Amino acid sequence: MAQQPARTPWRERLPGLLRRALARPAHAAAPARPANPDAVVDCAVYVDGRRRPGRPHYTDAYAQTRRRRRSFVWLGLHEPSPAVMAEVGRTFDLDAFSVKQSLADGHRPTLQRHGTVTLLVLRTAGYVEHTELTGTSEVIDTGDVMMFLGDRFVITVRHGAAGALTPVREGIQDRPAVLAEGPWAVAYAVCARMVDLYLEVAGHVEQDLERVEEMVFARDRSADVQQIYQLKREIVEFKRAVLPLQAPLRTLTEPRPDGPPPALRPWFVEVEGQLARAVDRVGAYDDLLNSILQSRLAQLAVEQNNDMRKIASWAAIAAAQTAIAGIYGMNFANMPELNWRYGYPAALLVMAAAAFTLHRLFRRSGWL
Repeated sequence: MAQQPARTPWRERLPGLLRRALARPAHAAAPARPANPDAVVDCAVYVDGRRRPGRPHYTDAYAQTRRRRRSFVWLGLHEPSPAVMAEVGRTFDLDAFSVKQSLADGHRPTLQRHGTVTLLVLRTAGYVEHTELTGTSEVIDTGDVMMFLGDRFVITVRHGAAGALTPVREGIQDRPAVLAEGPWAVAYAVCARMVDLYLEVAGHVEQDLERVEEMVFARDRSADVQQIYQLKREIVEFKRAVLPLQAPLRTLTEPRPDGPPPALRPWFVEVEGQLARAVDRVGAYDDLLNSILQSRLAQLAVEQNNDMRKIASWAAIAAAQTAIAGIYGMNFANMPELNWRYGYPAALLVMAAAAFTLHRLFRRSGWL
């Protein structure tokens, strides 16, 4: 039987093992997660109502929330490209039709349920400063915000310059007790911000209405109908943003298993009350503008009637001169004063006297 070779004690083998381990090439580091796309305004993980440090990639952020209790991720997007939105849809398992809808703006405020994800659409509004109101002035800039709300995430997709959500994020982060209620706390904060913007825009529009009203009823009446029509178009656009939001907010205040948690319903009720104020003001502005427009049209009709009376008065004065000149231009052989030495000056004097008399009569009657 062959003799087994003696084994080297491990104490003697340890230095060699260490040298070989150090001599091996280091393993390649795991590939770093690429940075968030440019369309990502912010991405954060919230645990118990408090933001975790950093701004992770949305894929990593969503993975973190699935490992932690009472946590969710808020992903904010601004006008994402189709490729970015498609990747976000795959990561968060969003409805394909809703993902396609989120690539365009101009949607009507609505509340929809797609599986386990709730889609809430709101219109944004912002006042455009202008030195004077013209027939082409842009008064109100509108856009939209689409919110995808799941158990562990909320995704906000914003279109347009108006309605930036950075103040919303900063404000709600100072209220961890509300933010601890989960993604619906973000929905409440966004709704409250949009309604506050509606009231702010309504205040600026009221000032424009006051200026237009002053111009219409001023002595010089410098208001142009095109200016009034332009302001009416802007108010109609504003009205389309504000009024349709009433139905979704009313639904969110009702007890529903797929709606906001009970602790947040009073906050949504408060937002609904603020929205009712905005709706009343927008409706009142629309009615007031209709009255101003009707008043201006009535003024134009009166001005046109006055112009027609002036034209008719001057036409009557000219007709008297034409009649006299026509009669004496017939050149009949037997006509009074045809061969009179002062016939021509006398005819001119009669014309002047007729014109003066008619002018005095028309001035006294208010036609001139």
